[in-house]
Amino acid sequence: MERRPRIEDYAPIGDMQTAALVCRDGSVDWLCLPRFDSPAVFTSLLGTKENGSWRIGPACATGTLAPYADRRGYRGNSLILASEWDTPTGVIRVTDFMPPRDGHGPQLIRIVEGVSGQVEVESALCPRFGYGRHRPWIHEHHGRIVAIDGPDALWLDSAVDVVEKEGSLVSRFTVAAGEAVAFALSWHSSHNHLTTPEVPDTDAALAATGEFWREWVAQCTYDGPYREAVIRALITLKAMTYAPTGAVVAAVTTSLPETIGGIRNWDYRYTWLRDAAITLSALLRTGYRQEAEGWRHWLQRAVAGDPDKLQIMYSILGERELPERELTWLPGYEGSTPVRVGNDAAGQLQLDVPGEVIETLYLAHVHGLARCERTATLHLGLVDYLKQRWQMPDDGIWEVRGGRRHFVHSKVMTWVAVDRTVQLVEAGVLSADLAELVELRDAIHAEVCEKGYDAARNTFTQSYGSDELDAALLLIPRTGFLPPDDPRVLGTVAAVRRELATADGLVHRYPTDGEREGVDGLAGDEGSFLLCSYWLVDALALTGQLDEARALFERLLSLRNDVGLLAEEYDAASGRQLGNFPQAFSMLGLIESSVLLFELEQAAAPVIAA
Repeated sequence: MERRPRIEDYAPIGDMQTAALVCRDGSVDWLCLPRFDSPAVFTSLLGTKENGSWRIGPACATGTLAPYADRRGYRGNSLILASEWDTPTGVIRVTDFMPPRDGHGPQLIRIVEGVSGQVEVESALCPRFGYGRHRPWIHEHHGRIVAIDGPDALWLDSAVDVVEKEGSLVSRFTVAAGEAVAFALSWHSSHNHLTTPEVPDTDAALAATGEFWREWVAQCTYDGPYREAVIRALITLKAMTYAPTGAVVAAVTTSLPETIGGIRNWDYRYTWLRDAAITLSALLRTGYRQEAEGWRHWLQRAVAGDPDKLQIMYSILGERELPERELTWLPGYEGSTPVRVGNDAAGQLQLDVPGEVIETLYLAHVHGLARCERTATLHLGLVDYLKQRWQMPDDGIWEVRGGRRHFVHSKVMTWVAVDRTVQLVEAGVLSADLAELVELRDAIHAEVCEKGYDAARNTFTQSYGSDELDAALLLIPRTGFLPPDDPRVLGTVAAVRRELATADGLVHRYPTDGEREGVDGLAGDEGSFLLCSYWLVDALALTGQLDEARALFERLLSLRNDVGLLAEEYDAASGRQLGNFPQAFSMLGLIESSVLLFELEQAAAPVIAA
């Protein structure tokens, strides 16, 4: 008998090159090796335990449900997860982590400790390569257990006996108070048959992992009232950054549904220029310049010498081809099919993307990153790209598959791209025709205000001439396109709250219409979009409604799971998270809103004379 955990029952661990999701019952149900976008070796998240998992926890009788941990949390400000179970005979703790790679391949280490009494423990490792499709060849090699499938090999090291049962590696043992048993799972290319991975020193790896995270967190400059939540979000974003290249994945999963049983199931294990740019913006605002420098180098390599061939997304290595296909052997999360890998949105035209990239390059300058000639050339190339295209319809920020439109948010972000370029030219950072840029900026602004604004309703609309609204319109005051006290801004914020928000303030991206296809070309509905809800926090705060902004922010904080994380969406009716997890968009929204609220509250605080 299987129990389907909720998305929020998971907690990630990772090594800045891939990540595993650990359930509250002690089961690792998702892990791609050796990279974020590699095929999964544990895929039960999107299928059954037969599609690959690794549970460690109190032993239970066959056919009974494994108990959920009574307590769990990250060890301090780290990505080391500790889960504890209270049993009739004692208490055990399982510590899970993936040490940052330092000359070795990916390792998943799990340490079982006796806290009190003595407890019978079971480890059941079921590796299934190729997204849960292939059972490996399991055998012993010089006293170690290895599971091989084609080019991939997993090496299991532990001091307890391991028995193979129907393609799984099972151990049953007892731990008493003060005792510890460690398991280490190491990935190694099976083509390197003349070498084997070293047996990890689990104690040393644990100490080094803790020290890595302590040193990284110490760089955080945010010291506001939500520091604990911000640090957890920052750690999560760092964990989603691919260390070798500086690329940032949108999420570590694929195909977790936006509505249970629906078809809106996408692969987010890639680097969207927009998502990465906004993520780096959040990191820059909280003191992390090294990550911005790494991303800038990745951007140069990915876009290469031809901004005219700009894509909205790339692989974490900068690869352009991301063909989308369906994994038909997987039943999907709670029956939500299809399960997809790859993403055809890579070929879309989204004119807001250069604006997001240029805004981040502008912020990098503001935060003191040294001028880079190659980046300056890329920046001006992106502006030329927009000069040729800004009057074209596009697919928009939400990657709709229902046809191109003149999306207002896309036009606003083209204005941002030109405006920030104007400021850098005026500062002497870039060299370009200033008069031409100012003329272009004014032309974009005038067109948006004429064609994207509905005077009768006093609101900007999703696209030129449409009646629909779009939560991305909430960004208009934050971009500086119009001042927050402009009546058109106030009207737009009010309209979005009225037409796209739930009673408790959670915001949907745009209208969906159940079984009929909407603007996105898809049938079905979706949950409220958490990043959009943070955008409403920002819009309320900027328009002088600080108390309401703070109340909504606190509401959003309450939606995090027990370890402080958010997926892409939230379904208020069922009270659960939806979509890929953890979601960079949601976590960076938390950070940016925290910083903005703190800055505005400080600015509004009375000055006390000495």
